[in-house]
Amino acid sequence: MSEREQSVAQRAAANQEKSPVTRVFSGMQPSGELHLGNWLGALKNWVAMQDRYPCIFSVVDLHALTQTSDPDEMKARIRDMAMGWLAAGIDPEKCTVFVQSTVPEHAELSWVLTTLTPMGLLERMTQFKDKARSQAENVNVGLFSYPVLQAADITIYRADGVPVGEDQVQHVEFTRDLVRKFNLKYGKVFPEPRALLTSSPRVMGVDGDRKMSKSLGNHIGLNDSADVLWKKLAPAKTDVRRVRRTDPGVPEECNIYKYHGFFSTADERAWAAEGCRSAGIGCRQCKEVVAKNINAVLEPMRERRAGLEAHPGRVDEILHEGTKKLLPLARETMGRVRDAMGIPNRGRYGIGEDR
Repeated sequence: MSEREQSVAQRAAANQEKSPVTRVFSGMQPSGELHLGNWLGALKNWVAMQDRYPCIFSVVDLHALTQTSDPDEMKARIRDMAMGWLAAGIDPEKCTVFVQSTVPEHAELSWVLTTLTPMGLLERMTQFKDKARSQAENVNVGLFSYPVLQAADITIYRADGVPVGEDQVQHVEFTRDLVRKFNLKYGKVFPEPRALLTSSPRVMGVDGDRKMSKSLGNHIGLNDSADVLWKKLAPAKTDVRRVRRTDPGVPEECNIYKYHGFFSTADERAWAAEGCRSAGIGCRQCKEVVAKNINAVLEPMRERRAGLEAHPGRVDEILHEGTKKLLPLARETMGRVRDAMGIPNRGRYGIGEDR
C-alpha cells in the first residue's frame, strides 16, 4: 500500500469512531458465479452487518455495462447474483436487496455529481488505471466516471456507512469530497459517508498463483457440490517443497494452509502446521480437513439455493419489493437536490406528473 493509500485508510479508521451509522449501502457487479473470494471479501461481512444496521445491498448492473456483456447473459447474471446473495444468508426481512438500474435516480444523481467533479480528482483514481489496462480494447467514458456513479449509489439513499476493504477506501473518500462540495455550494442535503473498514482478505485461487476468479478457472463456487469441491481441491497447488509425502514443508508458504486460516479451528490449524513442517501428514490429509470445513460453510447455502430454485418467482418478488421500498427515498433525495440547485421538480412547467 502506498503512503497516500495508508493515509486515506487511517482517516477512514478515525471516521469510524464518530457518530453512529444510520444507513449502510454496498453493491456488487453481476460479473459471474459467486465464489469463496466473494464470500470472504464481502458477503460474510454483509450477513453480519444486516443484524447491526439498516442495510441496502444492490446488484449494480449499470456499473457492469462498462464491460462488454451479452444482454441475455446480463439478465441471467443479475438474477443469479441475487439468488447467490440470498443463499449466502442475506435476509430481505432484515435488509433491502434490489437491482441498481430499476431506480433511475441513480443515473440522474450521477449526472448532477459529474458536473461537480474535477477531472483531476477522477484522474487520480487507481481503479480507472487498472481497468484501462485490463480491457485496453474497451476504455470507455463509463470507466473514467465510474466513481461518480458509485458516489450516486451511496448518496441517493443518504447512506452514511459503506463497508469496504482498505483497497476501496479511496472511493469512499472520493464520495466524501463530492458531498462536501455539493453541501458547501447548495446547502446541506447529504450526510458525509464514511468507510466501515472490514476484513477483506486476498483469497488466492486453487492454482495458488492468482487471486480467485471464475474467469481464471481457479475458483471454488459457493454453489459447488461436495464432489466438485473435492475435484478442485485435490489437485490444488501446495508448498513446492513437498514433492514426496516424506518431504517437510513450510505451511506459511502453502495456499491450502491459508484456507485453513479462513475455515479451520485453531487446533486444526496447529495440527496442519506441525504436520506440514514434520512431514507427519500428507497434503491430501491436509486438504481433506479443509474440504470438510468449507463444506460445512457451503452446505446451508446449497440448501437455501435449492429452496429458491424450487420457487423461482421468489427472487423476482424480493427484488421487486426492494425497488418498491427504495423508490420513495430516492425520489425524495432528488427532490431535495432539485430544490437546492434551483432546477424544477417533476410536475412543473409541463415536465410531467410527479411519480
